[in-house]
This record gives sequence, structure tokens and C-alpha cells, in this order.
Amino acid sequence: MNWGCWILSGFIATVVLSALLAGSQGLRLTRMNLPYLLGTIITPERERATLYGFFAHLLNGWIFSFFYVYIFEARHMVNWWFGLLIGLAHALVVLTMGMMLLPSIHPRMATERKGPTARRQLEPPGFMALNYGYRTPISTFIAHAVFGAILGWLYHLH
Repeated sequence: MNWGCWILSGFIATVVLSALLAGSQGLRLTRMNLPYLLGTIITPERERATLYGFFAHLLNGWIFSFFYVYIFEARHMVNWWFGLLIGLAHALVVLTMGMMLLPSIHPRMATERKGPTARRQLEPPGFMALNYGYRTPISTFIAHAVFGAILGWLYHLH
């Protein structure tokens, strides 16, 4: 494993992923703000939640990029299209299991069975994060596919 290449490739792919997700929200393709959702796990201060969540998402991206690179190395397949496929699989896991489990670990998120309370005011994402808009899964699949493709392409260059 090329550690330096992984660190750089993972950082660049994560920044692009974050930009695509933020752009999707800015263009009103989704109401999901992942840095905000992650940040509100860390702090109840809404003003700081996005900042904390951005850094948490950056760290998560680096961690997940390690697993992508591990898969590249284990399968001896390092290219953009294999990264794209891993990204699509990653998005599927995030949208199905991750989003369904999020309310059970998030201290400020309502659940599907129990509505909002004074403490739990955030809307749960629901299956495939469809509670945040029907285009949310589309933007999530695209962003993760691009993440994997960039990671595979950049890691392949080294």
C-alpha cells in the first residue's frame, strides 16, 4: 500500500464528495446536509454543527478511502471504474443501513415511530434518505460513485 498516495487521494476524493453533496443541497436536489447531521451528533449548538460535521465527514472520508484502497490492493484492481463500483456499493449501504440506523445513534434526531420532541427535533432520513427528497438517493449515488472513481484514478497514478 502506498500510504502517501492514499492520504492525498483520499483527501481529494473526500473534498470532491463533500462539494458534490453540498452542491446537491445548494441546487435543492436534496434537503440533506450531511455535515450538519454529523455535527449535531457532536454538539447541540446549531451554529457550530456544520463546521464540526464537515471535519467529521472529512475524517470519515479518509477512513472509508482506506477501505477502498485496501479493496483495490486485495483485488489487484486499481482503476477508476472499479472505484466507481465500490462507490455505488458504498452509497447503497449508506442509504439503506446507515440512514435507517442513524436515528438510533443520533441524540437529536426523531425516529420513524416517535415524532419530534423538545430534544429530538431533526427529521429522520428514512429508507434511502427519501424523507429528504426523492432526488437524495440519486445525488448520494452520484457523489459516492465520483468519490470512488477519483480515488481509483488517483491511486492508480502512483
